[in-house]
Amino acid sequence: MRILFLFIFCWTVSIGKAQKLSVTERNIIDAVNKNLPQSIQLLKEIVDINSGTLNTAGVRKVGAVLSNEFTKIGLATEWIELPDSLNRAGHLVAFQKGKKGKKLFLIGHLDTVFEPDMPANPFAMLTKSTATGQGVNDMKGGNIIILAALQALAKAGALEDVTVTAYFTGDEENAGYPRSISRGDFIDRAKDHDIALGFETAQGLNTVATGRRGASSWQLNVTGKQAHSAGVFSNGYGAIYEAARIINAFREQLSQEKFLTFNPGIFAGGSEMIFDSSNSKTVLSGKTNIIAPVTYVQGDLRFLTEEQKEKARLKMKGIVASNNLPGTKAEISFWDGIPSMEPSAGNNKLVKEVSNVSIALGMGATYAGDPGSRGAGDISYIAKYVDCLDGLGAAGYGAHAPGEVIDLESFGKLIQRAAILIYRLTRE
Repeated sequence: MRILFLFIFCWTVSIGKAQKLSVTERNIIDAVNKNLPQSIQLLKEIVDINSGTLNTAGVRKVGAVLSNEFTKIGLATEWIELPDSLNRAGHLVAFQKGKKGKKLFLIGHLDTVFEPDMPANPFAMLTKSTATGQGVNDMKGGNIIILAALQALAKAGALEDVTVTAYFTGDEENAGYPRSISRGDFIDRAKDHDIALGFETAQGLNTVATGRRGASSWQLNVTGKQAHSAGVFSNGYGAIYEAARIINAFREQLSQEKFLTFNPGIFAGGSEMIFDSSNSKTVLSGKTNIIAPVTYVQGDLRFLTEEQKEKARLKMKGIVASNNLPGTKAEISFWDGIPSMEPSAGNNKLVKEVSNVSIALGMGATYAGDPGSRGAGDISYIAKYVDCLDGLGAAGYGAHAPGEVIDLESFGKLIQRAAILIYRLTRE
């Protein structure tokens, strides 16, 4: 394993860059640097454990590895069981309670999108500063940043008498239904804190997320009069033409709104159709000489605010209900998925906190990134209860795809930043 650590640099902060760092903060940075090889080794260990969302045994195994490490630094740990009906592993919580400063809620997740039946991609060095592996970036790298930051704080004696909870869900990539159960404990615990910090993938060293778009779903059902195809237009347009008109009207009237997207992922029409929503499979029959009597479309709707979501739904309902082609009827239904994390004054204040730390570490100023570039995530479930910031995790690229990559050259700096940020927030 010696080659694994050839890329590691001692990110010793020069005196000029560290003028705004206290003695304790310098000790924290020193602890991060000394422990970095062990942090990388632990990252390799958990990456090599398959923890696809539906691989409940693998998710639990990753949780057990992390639980053991948190126990070593004095945090209590708990495994949150979920009902068997959800077919999910559960969640890991590591925590302690104290009286100093802000109460922090740190968010990670144990699962990845890579299930056991997908091609294996174990941890491997690509260059002296990059590595690949399933979930190495999203978000096992972020999980290790949480752990390593808290380990450094403990080593420097800076965890005493503070309240911190590290919550690792086991099904972020495919949360169990109902969400009131799969996220119930997560939400309840978060409400007892002041600030939530999410460690999803970092988009470079100088941007963080003050907002994330929410995700919801919609379903369009269209019916028409079945008849011989030779009579189309005169005997009615059929369900497929009407569905196409509606979807195109969505595009024409809503596609220019910032942060709003709507995607028809499934579009099927014919003479007879059976759709199984549990696995998104459609059994369809039809003939080219029949005017199609049924069409089904299902898609998602992504939005930055609840107001934007509701306005879009109202507009879509209006399109569906008006100007129907002759001989057709249409109806649309909506259901919620993950709420949005709306940008707020409190979130923006946290950006300034991170930026001050980044400048002190010689990394340059930090800014709020484009919320439209972020999909839905666990932090969104609690955004209306506490001030939130996300994108504090590992940097890299290729998330959710074969060959996912982590940038290890920035890994130590991101741990340093997380550790100092946690330290400063728990002093306030």
